[in-house]
Formats: sequence, C-alpha cells, structure tokens
Amino acid sequence: MAIEATEPSTALIQNDIVLFGLIAATLGVVFWTSSRETGFFKKFYTYVPALLLCYFIPGIFNSVGLIDGAASKLYNPVASRVLLPAALVLLTLTIDLKGVLKLGPKLLVMYFAASASVMIGAFVAFGVMDALHPETVAGDTWGGMAALAGSWIGGGANMVAMKEVFQVDETTFGQFVVIDVAVGYVWMAVLIFLANRAKAIDAHTGADTRAIEELKERLASYQKQHERVTTLTDLMVILAIAFGTVGLAHAVAGPASAWFGGFAWAKQVSLHEPFVWVVVLSTLIGLGLSLTRARELDGAGASKIGALFLYILIACIGMQMDIGSLADKPWLLALGVIWILVHIVLLALLGKLLRVPFFYFAMGSQSNIGGPASAPVVASVFHPSLAPVGALLGALGYATGTVAAYAVGVGLRAMAGQG
Repeated sequence: MAIEATEPSTALIQNDIVLFGLIAATLGVVFWTSSRETGFFKKFYTYVPALLLCYFIPGIFNSVGLIDGAASKLYNPVASRVLLPAALVLLTLTIDLKGVLKLGPKLLVMYFAASASVMIGAFVAFGVMDALHPETVAGDTWGGMAALAGSWIGGGANMVAMKEVFQVDETTFGQFVVIDVAVGYVWMAVLIFLANRAKAIDAHTGADTRAIEELKERLASYQKQHERVTTLTDLMVILAIAFGTVGLAHAVAGPASAWFGGFAWAKQVSLHEPFVWVVVLSTLIGLGLSLTRARELDGAGASKIGALFLYILIACIGMQMDIGSLADKPWLLALGVIWILVHIVLLALLGKLLRVPFFYFAMGSQSNIGGPASAPVVASVFHPSLAPVGALLGALGYATGTVAAYAVGVGLRAMAGQG
C-alpha cells in the first residue's frame, strides 16, 4: 500500500499527469536502449537487467526530490488496484492447460517440484538466518520473503500481489527486488552455461530425450498456427476482458470480504481483505478463460499488454523507494543464496531420481525462478522452437504463484511470531 504523505510535498513534479508522462518516457527509453543489437547498450544490458532499471530509475527520481511517490495516486489506486489485476487476467489468459498436459508428466513433476522446493527453501532460509543473524529476519522481512516467493514461483505480478496482500513496506519490497534480480539472474546465467553442455549431462545421467524431439516439432507447428496480425477489434476485446474482469472482481470483493470478516479463521488468512479477493478472482477468471477460445487472443498481443501494465506498476512502486536504505540489510543477500541453494539441491536430487533430461530440470527451475520473461531465453538455448515451453510453464506460474506464495507468507508470518 502506498505511504500517505504526512507533510506538504517539496518535489519538483507534483502533478500526477506530468509524473505519468515521466514514467512512460522512462520505460520507453529503457526498452528502446535494451533492444539495441550492437554498441554500448548491448554490452550494458548484458550485465544490468532492464527490469531493475524500470524499478530503480523512478526510485532515483524520488530519492533526489524530483518526484514524491508517496504523495502520488498513480500507484494506489491506478496501478495496484487496476493495472495489477488486469495484468493477472491477461497473463493467466495465455495458459494452454491442454498443451501443458501433453508435455509429459515428468516435466510437470519437475515444474511443481521446483515450486515446492522454493516454498521449502523459504522456511529453511528463514530458520537458518534466524539462528545465524536474527536481525536479518526481524520486522517485516517475512513479508518481503512472501513477495519474493511470489516472483520465484510465479512472476512479477504475483510478487506485487503479495506485496499488496501482506502490505509490505516499499523499502523492504525494494530490498527483495534486488535479491530477486541479483540471485535469480546469476542462476539463469549458470543454467545457460550448463544448457550448452546438456548432451553431455544427459549422456552421463542416461536420460531419455526422445520426448523433447517430439516436443520441438509440435511446438513449431503450434506457434505458426496462432500467429496473426493484431486488429483494433482485437485490442478492444483484450481491454474489455481485462478491465471488465477487474471491475467484476472489485464488485465481488467488497461483499465477499465483508462476509468472511465475520469469521476469526478467515481473518487469519486475510480473507477479510478486499484486495485478496481481487487478486484471487482475477487469477481464477483468467485461468477459466484460458480454457476457451479467448486464449487465442495471445496471438493478438494479450500477454504483451499484460506485461505493459506490469512494467508501469513496477515503475510506480519504484518511485516510492528510498535508494539509500537498500544497504541497511546486506545479510539479505545471504538469505537469498541459502534459499535458492535449497531449491537447486532438492530439484537436482529429484531429477537424478527420475533420470529426466537436463532440459526438464532447467525448465522446472527457470520457469519458477525467472518466470515467463526469462524462461524462454533458457529454453531457446536448447532449441529455438522450445522457447514457447518456457513461456508456457512460466505463464502457468501466474496461476499457481499467488496461492503458493500466499501459503509461504502465512507460514513465515507465524515463524516470525506475528500471527
């Protein structure tokens, strides 16, 4: 939730319309420069993810007094209450459940095992750091971990959803965004390195790779089938579905949260909070629509529009952050490393037990840790036609990540002695 300003703002820009223009221009510059194929920016974005800049540049604006994010209404209600659930609808809408089932049980087992290992890793990391350095997990660190669990099981939308559900402080959230990028992208680099040696790894483990070859042919055919030129009608329908669902979710959330507010057990799991219902309903409706012809709208750009909403939301969160305070908890990096190591070890042991191809291990891990934005990158290292597998499994996380991360948050809150 956005922090309310307690005194008159002294920021240079105080008009939200002007501020929105600045945010839009900032995102445009970041994405334009990150798309350069040669020169300085090609090298720059090899080391600095565009996502991090979308978050930190608005934070710099706020830190130097150019803007006052806490006094703006762009984040709440516009971005968090409208764009976030709309992004959840459009990103969940693209899931092909039938296609996922055809990928084979072992791939799905590795995917869900990766999600479970992330959940287990959260509790292990919290417990270890509580013993080694209690200050690291003091306060609302548990809420930041719940948000990170949302990202490492689902994606950015789930991370922001958990931030809202558990009302995580913007600074704490910012610290875990850094952990997300710092730890997650290093692991992605390791997977890319190992992917180039997948044949040797599979030969060593004796994995059967015939299903992957069949998968390549099926995915190449599916991708060609759904390509289309986007029309104005397509865009209108996409917006109608997104914002119509958001309106419906808000309409139901009010009375539903009020009714559940009468039960003590419901309050323990935050079912009395309207925004919990908005997030859950948006995700479930999107998942339901994915079983209909509405899923074909992804060929017209539904997921891209959802990602657009998500990046605006990320920038609006960043503009409330105090950059200098990010150095307050250096031990959080150790927490993140312990967390992901638990995930890697547990998933590797299962992969060895099932003798799955390294591709299954890589996709199970990266589709959780990286989500649909980076999982296709790792998948394409194995073969370009396999990129949709990463996107498909990554998108599946949008449906499962919210529920799983919520369970992590409730458990961590109990471990922290706060409910």
